[in-house]
Order: sequence, then structure tokens, then C-alpha cells
Amino acid sequence: MRVLVTRPAQDAKRWVRELSARGLQALGLPLISIAPAADPQPAQQALQQLADYQAAMFVSGNAARYFYASNQPLAQSISAPVAIKTRAWATGPGTVAALRRAGVPDARIDAPDAAAGQFDSEALWQIVAPSVQPGSRILVVRGSDQSGEAAGRSWLAEQLAAAGAQVDTVVSYERRLPVFSPAQTLLAQQACSDGTVWLLSSSEAIAHLQALLPGQDFSAARALATHPRIAQAARDAGFGVVCESRPLLVEIVASIESLA
Repeated sequence: MRVLVTRPAQDAKRWVRELSARGLQALGLPLISIAPAADPQPAQQALQQLADYQAAMFVSGNAARYFYASNQPLAQSISAPVAIKTRAWATGPGTVAALRRAGVPDARIDAPDAAAGQFDSEALWQIVAPSVQPGSRILVVRGSDQSGEAAGRSWLAEQLAAAGAQVDTVVSYERRLPVFSPAQTLLAQQACSDGTVWLLSSSEAIAHLQALLPGQDFSAARALATHPRIAQAARDAGFGVVCESRPLLVEIVASIESLA
């Protein structure tokens, strides 16, 4: 059974490798292209002022990766991020791994338990909400689209504001519509009707797929979504079969195999 991994290229490589090791024919077909922020200065300034914040919330591994890469000499120094007392908030294991690679100690990271299976803003909020007080300064590090507008959900920022926290937002990377080669376009078209399973981890990726294949009929396409919101977006796009799975490798593999 063929599986198309639609995560951004760097993340897709790991998933393709792990799915292939479990006997699945996995291929990467990124539906989101990732690039550094067009203007790196705000992220550089925020990194230099990180100690002024109670916590920095990173919406994804890419947010953490590009935030610390925005000023590499500072990120590698002993003063940042090791000695800074600012908490680092992460929604899931991928973001935690990126923070660790940047040198953030585990003791400074707040995230849902890796075995919890729910990796989103709601799960993170359950953990960090007790520490938020009126006047708390929180930095949200996120991506933008190609126009510079913030990409992704703002749910957690809204909860922080409602709790009286001061929320600052900085963009560390851009999420873009990828450019398909003719071979990728053909692969995507075929995968809409040949039994391929689309592994979907972003509602934005589904919107990009629709833009890349205008007028495409998805009624014979099969999708496995890692969150109820993503599953609904796939149904709204017209996918004929949509299954849901928690974003844990063992459960994703079991869900894919159940579609055989």
C-alpha cells in the first residue's frame, strides 16, 4: 500500500523512513514549503530579548528551528538558550526535539506527554494554564504565509489574552505553496484514485492540494488525518474516505493497515 506523506520536506523524510521501515511504501509529497522569514530582524531581536519573557510558545518544530537559527552565534552561546530561565512551550514531540537540538534543556520545556496522543494547543494549555497570571509576558513564535500574514491557529494566544497575559508574536519562518514538478503533479493526480493513502497533518496542506490540482475530483481519494479538524477539512475538500488517527507512529501504521 502506498502512503503519501504531505508534511514539509524535512519532516516528511523522517516519516517516510519510519513508515518504510514498517513495510509500507511511503513517499514524500510535501504540500507545504518552508523557508526563513523574509525579514529575520524581528526574530533576531526577540531572541536577544528572550529572557524578558516568562515563556516562549513555539507552534511547531519549524518555528523553533528557524527562531534559533535566526541568530546562530547567539543561539550557540552559553547565555542562550541554556542559561535563560524562560520556559519553552511545545505542542508535540517534533517541536520538543527541535528545541533540544537548539540547546534548550529538557527542564525548561513544557509539552504534552509523548504518550498522550493529543498534540495541539488545547493539550498544551491544560499544562501551562496554571502558570499564567495577569501581566505574564508570553512570546508566541510562529510562521506566516507568503504575504506575511500569520499562519495557523491563534487559539492559544486568545486564551493567554483572556487570562490577562501580555502576548507578543514573532514570525520565524514562512509557509508557502510548493511548486510541483510535472512528475509530482502526475503522482498527486494518480493518488486521488488508485488507493493511495494521503497522510494529512495540516488543514493548510489540504488547501494547497486543492490549489495545486484545481478542479480535481477527490471522491475516490483516501486520507488519514492526525486531528479531527484536519479530518473535517479533508471531508470538506471531497475526500471519499477519511480516517482519523492520533499522531503516534504505531497508531498511524495500524490505521493505514486497516485501510488495506
